[in-house]
Amino acid sequence: MTKISETIDAIGLLCPLPVLKLRKRLKPLPEGAVVQLLADDPAAIIDVPHFCNEANHAFLGQSDGHGHHIYLIRKGG
Repeated sequence: MTKISETIDAIGLLCPLPVLKLRKRLKPLPEGAVVQLLADDPAAIIDVPHFCNEANHAFLGQSDGHGHHIYLIRKGG
């Protein structure tokens, strides 16, 4: 089981706010920290993996919550 370092609640926020919140919260964390992002923005399913790829973070996957998606991201170096 993956240990979650932070949970970001971006439910109700629209593009680009979920990714901007994610970027801001990842910045002070150590490499390898895992962040859980909760978002219901339909664009996040594209934006979050794209952000991870561009910023050298690992996109660990996406699952469904209750009316939202849960994204797991591991901070890269």
